[in-house]
Amino acid sequence: MRRRNVHRAVIGLGATLLMLPIWAAAADPATEALAAASRQDFAPALRTFVILSLLSFIPVLLIGMTSFTRIIVVLALLRHALGIPQTPPNSVLITLALFLTLFSMGPVLGNVHQQSLAPYLAEQITATEAITRAKDPIRDFMIRQTRESDLLAVVEMAREPAPRRVEDIKFTHLAAAFLLSELKTAFQIGFVIFLPFLLIDLVISAVLMALGMIMLPPTTISLPLKLLLFILIDGWVLVSRTLLGSFWS
Repeated sequence: MRRRNVHRAVIGLGATLLMLPIWAAAADPATEALAAASRQDFAPALRTFVILSLLSFIPVLLIGMTSFTRIIVVLALLRHALGIPQTPPNSVLITLALFLTLFSMGPVLGNVHQQSLAPYLAEQITATEAITRAKDPIRDFMIRQTRESDLLAVVEMAREPAPRRVEDIKFTHLAAAFLLSELKTAFQIGFVIFLPFLLIDLVISAVLMALGMIMLPPTTISLPLKLLLFILIDGWVLVSRTLLGSFWS
C-alpha cells in the first residue's frame, strides 16, 4: 500500500505539471485527444513506465515553471563578481538553488498538495480533477512574476492578438514570458551585486597606478579584499534573503 501511494504521488505530481500546457491550449485537436485520454486514471501496468518518463521532464519543469532560473543565474553572477568563476563549484550552487527554490515555492506547492495531490492520493478525485485543481496555483505564481511588457512581446512574436483577460493567456506564451521576466530580474539583481565589487577593483587599480606598481595584477590584492568584505557582511545569507524576498514582495 505504501509503495502504491508513492507511485500515485509521483504520477500525480508529474502529471499535474506535464498536463498544464494541455489544459491551457484546449483548442488544438491533438491536445483535446490527449486531455480526453487523461480522464482515466493510470493502469497499474503503466505506472513504472510513466514514472520513468516523468523523470526526464523534471529539468524542463524546474527551469520553466519555478523560481529556479532566477536563483541560479544570480548565484552564478555573484560568483563572477567575486572573481572566482569556478568556486563554489556548480554542484554546490545548484544544490543551494534547489533549496531556495523549494522555500520560495513553498506556498504554491502547499496549495497544490492541499487542493490536488492529497485528495488524489486519498483516491477522492481522479487524475483529471487533480490536474485541474493544481494548474491554478502554479499559473497564478507564473503570472505574478511575469512582466506585462514581456508577455505582450511574446504574444507579438507569436503573431497572435493580445489577451484581454488573464484567463485568455495561453500557457506557451506565459511560459516564454515568465522565463524572459525571470532572466531580466536576475540580471537586475546581478548588476546591483556587481557594483560594490567593481568599486573595489577600481580603487585597487587606482592605488596601484598611483604607487607605480603597474606590473602587479590588481586582482591579486582585490580578490582577498572582496572575499573579506563578503564574509564580513555574511554575503551568502544576505543574497539568499534578497532572492527569496524578490518573490514574496
